[in-house]
Amino acid sequence: MVNKRKYSFPKEERLSWKRHIDQVFGEGQSFVAFPLRVVYLPVESSLSAPVSMLVSVSKKRIKRAVGRNYIKRQVRETWRVRKYELADALVARNQSMFLAFLYIDKKLHPFAEMEKAMAKVVKILRDKR
Repeated sequence: MVNKRKYSFPKEERLSWKRHIDQVFGEGQSFVAFPLRVVYLPVESSLSAPVSMLVSVSKKRIKRAVGRNYIKRQVRETWRVRKYELADALVARNQSMFLAFLYIDKKLHPFAEMEKAMAKVVKILRDKR
């Protein structure tokens, strides 16, 4: 059997509307999967993508832009690989979700640690009802 999934991260899956971002941070719930804090909000399933997400790295915690960009790249890559585990569960329940990943540590972590954190995030979100 051939896997026909596109492991990409298109524009439709990016949380970019200010109204949606304000809604996530105003009404959403959160948990920590170190080094990430995840704010999520289940929404009606009329959206084009089952999950829309954003990544934020504080300038106060990571001073250099190179480090902030590196972390955002890590989070997007780990999400891109694991997103279908959550998206399939949401489609089966006829739901959608907004996600915000906030980096909360003051130092950079290796890619393997970010993968572990993302696996934990996906497991927690998949089990939420």
